[in-house]
Amino acid sequence: MLSDVAPLDTATPADLSFLDNTKYLDALADSQAGVCVISPKFADRAPEGMALLLSDAPYKTYALAAQAFYPRQAGAGLISPAAHVDPSAKIGAGTSLSPGVSIGASVEIGENCQIAANVVIDDGVVLGDDCVVGSNVSISHSLVGDRVRIYPGVRVGQDGFGFAPDPGGHVKVPQLGRVIIHDDVEIGANSCIDRGSGPDTIIGAGCWIDNLVQIGHNVQLGRGCIMVAQSGIAGSTKLGDFVVLGGQVAVSGHLNVGTGAQIAGQSGVVADVEAGAILGGTPAQPLRDWHRQSILLAKMIKEKRVRK
Repeated sequence: MLSDVAPLDTATPADLSFLDNTKYLDALADSQAGVCVISPKFADRAPEGMALLLSDAPYKTYALAAQAFYPRQAGAGLISPAAHVDPSAKIGAGTSLSPGVSIGASVEIGENCQIAANVVIDDGVVLGDDCVVGSNVSISHSLVGDRVRIYPGVRVGQDGFGFAPDPGGHVKVPQLGRVIIHDDVEIGANSCIDRGSGPDTIIGAGCWIDNLVQIGHNVQLGRGCIMVAQSGIAGSTKLGDFVVLGGQVAVSGHLNVGTGAQIAGQSGVVADVEAGAILGGTPAQPLRDWHRQSILLAKMIKEKRVRK
């Protein structure tokens, strides 16, 4: 009988844990966990008496088990008297609105959603079922799918950075598009997704966006993309499916990044990227070339010091 999940080093016989990284093999040997999710190739490294769940994807298996211990709470269907809801808005069954929530005209919110304190949802926004919106979020000019999780402080649908430069004063270009967010997307705290300038900004199904991410107007993300903290994409760039951007990656505007591409942290992408490419550095280049250049530069600096 198990009562919880826990890391290897703190787990008790009543806990389930997992091993996915070889750095923790020593912790496995000393662990008191009652059950461990583990790859078959490491099964013989587990201490005697520990029950094992063999999996080719231990981290995924552990995640599913942890979800069973800690299922997401469904909306209680309570609407705070301190929330403001326009009479024309439609609120689905089981959806909760916390104090300070402001719901504009013609908004549609699906069933079993949870809208936290001080969220502002502007006129005409549509949210699907089972969405969670954290505190102090603002959403405008957007259509949002089912099971979308938006963390505190996120801004969705504000005007993009569009203007015509002019010596007499920059001229604003009206932003007329929307933000389309498909199902099963997560958007981390304090991230910003601008509305399109004419075409829509699109976030594909299953994308995971970390904290402090900037997505410019007209950007399109395919399915299952990952953007790590402080990364940003300039306007009108398109990402294929399952693209990964590491932390602080900057992607210039009007580019195409192919399906499955991976960009290392702090890289700068200034040209189109082929599908499946693995790049790093600024300007971004094949990762192996970037490492070779770094090694060569270090050797040159060392040799120069020796000559002195």
